[in-house]
Amino acid sequence: MSALRTWPGLAVACVVAVVLAIVVTAIVGAVLRAVARRRTWPELLIRNARVPFRLFLLVVVLWIAVTISLPPEVPGGWQQGIHHTMLILAIVTGVWFAAAMVVFVEDLGLARYRLDVPDNRYARKVRTQVLILRRLTVVAAVVIGLGAVLLTFPALQAAGASLLASAGVIGIIAGVAAQSSLANLFAGIQLAFSDAIRLDDVVVVEQQWGTIEEITLTYVVVHVWDDRRLVLPSTYFTTKPFENWTRQHSELLGSVEFDLDWRVSPGGMRSELNRILATTNLWDGRTGVLQVTDAVAGWVRVRVLVTAKDAPTLFDLRCLVRERLIDWMQRYAPASLPRSRVELVEPPAPSVPTARAQAQTNDDARLFGGSPEKEQRGAQFTEAIPVIQPGVDGDEEQARP
Repeated sequence: MSALRTWPGLAVACVVAVVLAIVVTAIVGAVLRAVARRRTWPELLIRNARVPFRLFLLVVVLWIAVTISLPPEVPGGWQQGIHHTMLILAIVTGVWFAAAMVVFVEDLGLARYRLDVPDNRYARKVRTQVLILRRLTVVAAVVIGLGAVLLTFPALQAAGASLLASAGVIGIIAGVAAQSSLANLFAGIQLAFSDAIRLDDVVVVEQQWGTIEEITLTYVVVHVWDDRRLVLPSTYFTTKPFENWTRQHSELLGSVEFDLDWRVSPGGMRSELNRILATTNLWDGRTGVLQVTDAVAGWVRVRVLVTAKDAPTLFDLRCLVRERLIDWMQRYAPASLPRSRVELVEPPAPSVPTARAQAQTNDDARLFGGSPEKEQRGAQFTEAIPVIQPGVDGDEEQARP
C-alpha cells in the first residue's frame, strides 16, 4: 500500500482509473445497444445521459485513485484543496447526471403520446406539462447543485445561521425587485397545468392567427400564419382574453358570405354547394348549409356554413367554396352578380301663369298696396310725411303737414 503512495504510483493509479472508466463506459454502451435492438428506450438514455455519466464516472474513479495513492509528503493544505476540488466536481457531475436521468424519464413518458395523429389534444396537453416540468427540474437541479457546492466551504457553513435569519428580508427585497419576472414564472406554471393553452394550439392573439410553438416559464412563442413569431409574456394569457380554437377539439365551423342581386337563385346555389362539398376531401361531412341571412338595401346576403377537421383545412375549404361558387355564378347564373341600379327621372315642364294669377302674385308681393288692408297700412305711413309747396314769389313756404 505504501508503494502506491508515491508520485509514480499516483500516475499509475490515475491511468488505471481512466482506463477503468473507459472500460465501464464501453460495457454499459454495448449492453444498451444490444437492448436497443428490441427496445427504443436505450436510445433515449444514451442521448440524454451519455456525457454526464462518463464525466461523473471519471471524476469518481479519479477521486478514489487520488485518495488511495496521494503521496504523504504533499502538504495538508494541498491535500484538502485536492479533495475539495474533487468533491465539487463530483457534486456538479452527479447533479448533471441526475438531471439527465430525470429528463430521460420524462422523454420516455412523452414517447407514449404521439402528435402525428388526428386527435392529439391529450398528447399536446401532456407534452406541454412535461416540458414545463422539465424546465423546473433543470432549474431545481442547478439550485440544488449550487447550494451543495456552497455548503462545502466552511465559511458558508458557519454563516448559515445568519443567512437563514436574513432570508426573510432578502426574500422580500428579491420579490419586489423581480416582481414581473416572478409573475411570469408563476403564470408559466399556471399555463402548464390549467390547460388554457397547449403546444400546437390554434389561437388568435393581438388580432394575429397562429399556433403555440413554445411555452417557457416566462414567455410564450406564437407561430403566426405568415411565419412570423409573436413572443408574449406568460402573464398575457392569464390576464387578457384570447381565442383558442383547439382547446376541446380541432373541428371548426366557418362561413362564406356573398352580397348578390335579388335575382339570385338560392336553390341553384345550394345544389352547387352540395356538389362542391361532395367532390372535396377538405369537408368533414358535419355541416354544409346555405342560407339567405339578409335582403335589404338593394342586396341579398347569402351565407354558407361549412366545417373541417382543423383550422388550416377550414381556411382552404372556405377559399375553395368561395372560388367555385363565384365561377358557377359567372358561368350559369350571371343575373345573380351584384348590380347597382340608377333611376333616371325627367324634370316636370314649367307652366305659364295667367294674367290674373300674375296680378295676384304681384299683389301678394306688395307691402302697401293690392288690398284694403295694405292701402290702410300705406296711409298710416304717408300721413306723417311733410309736404313742401312752393310760394307765390318763388320762396318756399314753411312746410306744413
